[in-house]
Amino acid sequence: MPALNIVEAVRLALREEMRRDDSVLVMGEDVGKNGGVFRTTEGLFDEFGEERVFDTPLSENGIMGTAVGLAVNGFRPVAEIQFMGFIYYTLNHLICHAARLRNRTRGNLSVPLVLRAPYGAGIRAPEHHSESTEALFAQIPGIKVVVPSSPADAKGLLKSAVRDPDPVVFLEPKKIYRAVKEEVPDIEYLIPLGKAKVVKEGKDLTIICWGAMVKVAEEVALKAQEEKVDVEIIDLRTLYPMDREAVINSVEKTGRALVVHEAPKAGGLGAEIAATINEKALLRLKAPVLRVTGQDITVPMPKTEDYYIPDAERVLRSIRKIMSF
Repeated sequence: MPALNIVEAVRLALREEMRRDDSVLVMGEDVGKNGGVFRTTEGLFDEFGEERVFDTPLSENGIMGTAVGLAVNGFRPVAEIQFMGFIYYTLNHLICHAARLRNRTRGNLSVPLVLRAPYGAGIRAPEHHSESTEALFAQIPGIKVVVPSSPADAKGLLKSAVRDPDPVVFLEPKKIYRAVKEEVPDIEYLIPLGKAKVVKEGKDLTIICWGAMVKVAEEVALKAQEEKVDVEIIDLRTLYPMDREAVINSVEKTGRALVVHEAPKAGGLGAEIAATINEKALLRLKAPVLRVTGQDITVPMPKTEDYYIPDAERVLRSIRKIMSF
């Protein structure tokens, strides 16, 4: 098995799906000869040609509108938006059309498209390039929201997203795009959407997280072990539909829960997860559910970016607070 990073795993998934199914297309700004801003689609243009890997005008609204039209006419477009901060221009087509067409046509039409975008801070990018507003998309009925945290998961989840009959927003944590390498099976495999993963088993406290925050949680788990706290880590992988059963099963075992996400706290998915735990497992809790999140501000410029993103020390302080309750 080759050792790949997330960029390489995404590229491999796209290549395999394009070889398997001629209806799979890749589209976006500079995804063709240039291979995308992060070189995620590098080499696909040479293999599949300009009719299946094509550059679009500098218009996210146009990209999404075209993708919807292609999807309802028998294609499976994978549309790349260069940064999550540019994805908001797609919302009209995504919410009003892509997410609703199956319901609007009573099942006669489906919209099998994937909207890919790098998200999150951590690479010292300018304004609009470091957004983490996944909760916006998790509240839109009719679409799925997927966030991988490792190369192997990125490949398996993206292949499932491409084959899904409905729209999927696929958010890639660019902070760990090339920071993590692992062996990725070169055989056919899919990871079902809507299923969380137990990254690490533990008995004292559950951390629920996704994307780049999974690596933070793994770092924290090692430090917590030195303080005699055995942490269990749940990687949601799919934010909507959320695997609530996996969350509740873990919290019922540990009796304590901490949600870690990079997005701002106000209106974030951490609140939804905490509410779910309170509804389903309140009597099993030994302490209140806490959240460690980004700040309720616009992502700051590079010099102060590290103060915005949750780090191991912030998470560890919350673990100590929960354990001392």
